Amino acid sequence: MSIPMANHQRIHPAVDVEAPPTIPLVSRGSPLSEKGSPARPRAPIQMHTIPITVSHAKPPKNGTGCCKCICWTISLLVLLLVIVGATAVILYFVFQPKLPTYSIDNLNISRLGLNIDMSLYAEFDVKITAYNPNKKIGIYYERGSQLSVWYTNKKLCDGSLPKFYQGHQNKTVLHVPLTGQTQYGSTLMTALQQQQQTGQIPLDLKVDAPVSIKLGKLKLKKVRVLAECLLVVDSLSANNVISIKASNCRYGMKL
Repeated sequence: MSIPMANHQRIHPAVDVEAPPTIPLVSRGSPLSEKGSPARPRAPIQMHTIPITVSHAKPPKNGTGCCKCICWTISLLVLLLVIVGATAVILYFVFQPKLPTYSIDNLNISRLGLNIDMSLYAEFDVKITAYNPNKKIGIYYERGSQLSVWYTNKKLCDGSLPKFYQGHQNKTVLHVPLTGQTQYGSTLMTALQQQQQTGQIPLDLKVDAPVSIKLGKLKLKKVRVLAECLLVVDSLSANNVISIKASNCRYGMKL
């Protein structure tokens, strides 16, 4: 017995006409992931351009100018030193300068004793010969010179040389009076008396003389001529003949 088959009818879901249209979750043509699920779309890479400003400013010229000025100044100074040095060497070989020399010819003592206040008072008279050994150089002795006599670093008396001009290879004899007063002279007087018993009393005579050098008609700036003469005398008795047993002088110059 055959059972008649009913007509197969397709059932379609009801469509709500008034419902808003739906947006598909995956757009057509979108790739799928390995699991079958649609792959998330990648956000587009945004490219930002950064403007680069190229500066074409010129370097300042002040630094270069200062460097050139310093270089020129140094060059001029070096050139000036070379000229001065060369001139000095030429003058030295042309004139062959030498220091003046001194010799102590005589030493007289007018007074040497103690005052009421126990200070030591001394009056000496020194006969000294100044010699200029230069053939082409004259010497002007200026004011402000000093001639002094010392005993064991104690100044006994001092005086000054006269102002005069000394020509080439000239010898000038000078008589220089010296006076002085030393505090606490009793101790110094005792030491001098004890030394006098030996017959050998060491004295130190110092010369400090400002002089100007004459080269031809040219008069140069002042320099100081220094001399130190180590003397040995037999006595320091006043108004007696004093014998100079030894004399040794050395010389120098100070600008």
